[in-house]
Amino acid sequence: MLLVYTPHITPRIKYVFKQICTRILNIEVSFTNTVEDFIAHDSLKMSYASQQLGNEFFVRHHPILSEHGLSDIDINVQDWDETKCFFYNGDKSSIPFDIFAASFYLLSRYEEYLPHVKDEYGRFTIKESLAYKHNFLLQPVVDIWANKFRSALEDKYSNFNFPKRNYQIDLAIDVPMAYYFKHKGLMRIIGGTFGDVFQFKFKRLYQRLSVLLGFKKDPYDTYKWILNKQKQIKSKLTVFFLIGDFSTYDKNISINKKQFVSLIKSIGDYCRVGLKVSYFAVENPKILKKEKRNMEAIINTALKASRNSFSKLYLPKTYRSLIELEIQEDYTMGYVNDIGFRAGTCTPFYFYEIDYETQTPLMIKPFCFMDAAALKIKSQLDKRETLERLIQEVKKVNGTFTAVFHNYSFSNEERWKGFKKLFTLILNSTHEN
Repeated sequence: MLLVYTPHITPRIKYVFKQICTRILNIEVSFTNTVEDFIAHDSLKMSYASQQLGNEFFVRHHPILSEHGLSDIDINVQDWDETKCFFYNGDKSSIPFDIFAASFYLLSRYEEYLPHVKDEYGRFTIKESLAYKHNFLLQPVVDIWANKFRSALEDKYSNFNFPKRNYQIDLAIDVPMAYYFKHKGLMRIIGGTFGDVFQFKFKRLYQRLSVLLGFKKDPYDTYKWILNKQKQIKSKLTVFFLIGDFSTYDKNISINKKQFVSLIKSIGDYCRVGLKVSYFAVENPKILKKEKRNMEAIINTALKASRNSFSKLYLPKTYRSLIELEIQEDYTMGYVNDIGFRAGTCTPFYFYEIDYETQTPLMIKPFCFMDAAALKIKSQLDKRETLERLIQEVKKVNGTFTAVFHNYSFSNEERWKGFKKLFTLILNSTHEN
């Protein structure tokens, strides 16, 4: 166990130390503000304060972990070996940066509370992030810093047995539209057919009629392939179904359709089923509550995980709604159109409520790769190389590679060519350990 001496034990200090020490490094941690107890401890220990007590392992603390609410923080990002860091400590500290303060800044999404330019959906954009501006977006820096911290501790306490963690994968599959042509209802089928004619999309008209007449498989019906992949791995895929009402933004099949309910149940026999929160439910707790209740009626168990439509995320409002409904996991923390670590980590973490200065029970599963973002990369080779580099970054820290795909990205449509191979590449990455 690591004993941390700090004059003032704050909720922020307890939160970030437990994330770095316990969840990333697998080291139990406890705290004391009594010098005598610290001196008496005969195992792993460090001080986290403004001044060193003696010759112990010491990290000079940054004021952010002793503050309440938000403040105007001056951040100077600097090089640190192969990575970047901020909140420089000087030479007297055992490590040159206060990685705990820097990690809190990234994990709490401090920058997303500050004034920033939003996109057309009101989302925080990649160009507003510190990681993008200082070119460390493609590294799980919090995990890299944690491993540097462990290495420094190993030098100080060579007799201590430091545990290791294993590389893992956590894959999410979005289903915003279960079928492209089937089970849409008479009016939508007629409307779609006339739309194809008037827009001169005769290839799609032929495909539509072939599917509706039973001659061809619906292009979005990739579930047999998904289930076959699930049977090949130990970890559970999480499949998020959109079951909200039809709208301009959400165009899935009605849950009044027996075929749709049957599909969700059949997927639930093999995979974890989550809720893809509809566009309007993200900002309306009453709609969200209804969708949660409907999903639980289908899967016949408590709903554990959700992902927001369009990856809309408004802090802290969005997460407060999930917490109130006792949803345990969120898979929205990431960028839709860009690849990278939005929260600077590849390790799941609990959402910290800055307004109330408390750790919440909501576990955030941050993703670093989404299929839609990979569409920007033109060649198949470049897509593969980009994904492989990202996997290697996570493997270096033995973290969790979390990615989001869609049911239609496994279709035979030209724009999604090669995405089955990318998905399989992630699955096979665990075999190389």
